[in-house]
Amino acid sequence: MPPSTTRPAISFRLTSWSLEVLTLIYSGCSGNLWLYVCEMRTMREQHRVGLQYLETATVLLQRIRSSHPTAGLYEAADLQWWWSQKPRSTDNLPQLFWFDHLGRPEAAVIATDHGQRIALDPIVMPDATPDWVAHVMERGLAHAGESGFDAVGLEVDPADEVLRDVLVDQGFEIEEDGVVETWLAADARPEISLLHEEYRLSSRLDTMQRPHHMINATRNHSDSEPRLRQTSLYRPDLDLVVHDSGDSVAAYGLFWYDPVSATGLVEPMRTEDDHQRRGLSRHVLTAGIDLLAAAGAERIKICYEPDNPASKGLYLGVGFEPVRQTVVFSRGAGAPAS
Repeated sequence: MPPSTTRPAISFRLTSWSLEVLTLIYSGCSGNLWLYVCEMRTMREQHRVGLQYLETATVLLQRIRSSHPTAGLYEAADLQWWWSQKPRSTDNLPQLFWFDHLGRPEAAVIATDHGQRIALDPIVMPDATPDWVAHVMERGLAHAGESGFDAVGLEVDPADEVLRDVLVDQGFEIEEDGVVETWLAADARPEISLLHEEYRLSSRLDTMQRPHHMINATRNHSDSEPRLRQTSLYRPDLDLVVHDSGDSVAAYGLFWYDPVSATGLVEPMRTEDDHQRRGLSRHVLTAGIDLLAAAGAERIKICYEPDNPASKGLYLGVGFEPVRQTVVFSRGAGAPAS
């Protein structure tokens, strides 16, 4: 007789997740729904607060920009600039993030008190499914409501039909135009324009013995330097200022370089009223762009309001090309969702 053989016992354990997968397979679910369920099952929802939130949002935005040249509305430097401007009521708010199984941030909804409104900005990876985008926004709105923010607004790309439809269903309406987003390839930058002899250009490295040049009591601009230095992307050598012959601030521009994504951002820029139409903005801008290129930036971004012809003429004249124009959606307190 042949020797007896013993086959190993095989057992199956059907979890609720397994059953859901089988149900989706046999029901012929759509690819987007399948991907959405997979995303939901692998994501961990967590909160981050203060500088820890800023660090996590920076990593997420760097991942987005490294994977796509124009996806999303914001750069990591945008949020770092918001943080540095002044203390806000949302600084210590638990901000909503999602992390994948490797601990990498995959999505977030960031609430920022801009004074006139609470902005509630969803941030997702470029390959996010429509269902996942909708889930992130809906969770963000619920979290904002739980935090006491019923009246919120946000900038939206009009081409983002998924986000637009979610907001309309939640009672949002278009309030106003947003900004025009423009980009410039660093290797297409113009030469640095001439600066009149009665002015001189410096960086913050050259003026450390003085108060920061963005302080302005008339405009209620307090000293932002302590918060600027809390951010990971601020560089004083890219913080430029023009003084006149009387040593007064005539113009300035802050240039942000992100070494992870090899992108630059210009935010903010200003020429004081008494020094307009003397080529100062163009000089600051072209000098700053040149410094960004020298630092390693391959592409540079700047935005302007569509009703500001001076900014439009300056930026497009230097070579920036428009990519999109956003609109602002808002919802007042107590507005019903459909």
